[in-house]
Amino acid sequence: MITFPDGVPDGAMVDDDRPIEKRYRSSVAGLTRRIRLLYDGVRERFGDAGLDAIRTTSRAYGEEIAERAAPMVTRDDIPSIGSFVIRVFNTIGGEGEVTEFSKERIVVRVYRCPYLFEDAAMCRAHTEMEKALVESLGDHVTYRIACSVPEGDPYCDHVIERTDTKPAPEPEPD
Repeated sequence: MITFPDGVPDGAMVDDDRPIEKRYRSSVAGLTRRIRLLYDGVRERFGDAGLDAIRTTSRAYGEEIAERAAPMVTRDDIPSIGSFVIRVFNTIGGEGEVTEFSKERIVVRVYRCPYLFEDAAMCRAHTEMEKALVESLGDHVTYRIACSVPEGDPYCDHVIERTDTKPAPEPEPD
């Protein structure tokens, strides 16, 4: 928090009486817009090499998030991993719904992407983060986008599913 010097009342220069939720959402929207503009600039300047850099950086960030998430998530458990991914989506302002939720598969349908991607290759490069996050949290799980607005679909379906045919492991009792 930035504080004012003695004698200057807090908020003297800018009075922001919006509820914290509105301030948060506004900040997140600004940051996602900034990320999108940075991606566009990197791709425009460096072409496919820029897209590779976005992909590599997104993957590294997903792996970093997975390290922090590991203590909160049950390894190889689709509902646990999926719930964490939904939490990430909710944090950045994705608008959608869960259309399928089982031990084998979760589908998160997003109607409005906070990044407003128009280019399918850019979307795939960015979602390397989600793929790395999910796949770092289990040996038998995968992430993919089944439907994509940038590819002409009316929504994006983010699918988290098991890659093996064995039933999901039962969580250990506490």
